[in-house]
Amino acid sequence: MTDRDHVHEQYRTEVHLEVRQSVWHPTREGRDPATEALAAVVAAAPRRVLEVGCGTGAFAGRLANALPDAEVVAVDQSARLVELTASRGVEARVADALDLPFADDAFDAVAAMWMLYHLPDLHRGLAEARRVLRPEGILVAVTNGDDHLGDLRREAGGAPLHTQFSSENGEAALREHFDVVTRDDLSTRAFFADHNAAVAYLASWPDDVSWSLPPFEGPREYAGHVTVFVAR
Repeated sequence: MTDRDHVHEQYRTEVHLEVRQSVWHPTREGRDPATEALAAVVAAAPRRVLEVGCGTGAFAGRLANALPDAEVVAVDQSARLVELTASRGVEARVADALDLPFADDAFDAVAAMWMLYHLPDLHRGLAEARRVLRPEGILVAVTNGDDHLGDLRREAGGAPLHTQFSSENGEAALREHFDVVTRDDLSTRAFFADHNAAVAYLASWPDDVSWSLPPFEGPREYAGHVTVFVAR
C-alpha cells in the first residue's frame, strides 16, 4: 500500500480505481462519504482549496461546482489522472504529496480522499498539508476502516486490510499535527452484480494474494466502513 513504485503502477491509469469506485453505495440512510466531505469543505467557506491525490478528478470537480468563487487546485502523482482531472476544468498538476509545490499558508482547505494510507511517509505528508494550510484552515481526510470489506476478503482467502491511516488509527495520526480533530463514521455498502464483479474488484487491489472466492449466484452485498475526518 505504501511502496512508491507499486502505487505508481496502480494509478498509472484509471482502470483499477474505477473498478473499485463503481461498486460503492451510500449508507442505508443515504449518506455518502464524498458528499459529507464536500459539505465539510463548503462549510468552511474557503477561497482557495487543494485536493491532494485527486484521482480522476470527480471530487475536485464537485468542489469547483460547489464553490464557484473559490480557486480549486488538484495534484496527483499520476500524469494520466492529472490529465483526467484537468479535463473537468480543474487546475491540476503532477506533484508529490510529500513535497507540495506551494507556499506556506496557501490554502484555506485541503482534501485528501482515500489516499493518505498510500504515503510512504504519512507524517511528512500530514506536515505538508498543515504547512500549506492557513492557520485557520481545515484538512478533510477520508479513509476506510480495518474491516472494510473484511467479509469479502476473508471469503476469498485473504484477510482484512490494515493500513497506516484508517478509521482506527487516523485520528491519533492527525492529532500529532492538528489541534482539533472530529470524525464521522459511515457504514457504506458494496454491491456486486455477480461473482465475476467481485473477483474483478479483488483483482484490482495490489495485494499479494491468490484470491479464491467461492462461486455464488446473482448479486451480493458486503459492508464497508468509512470515516470522514476534519482536522484544524
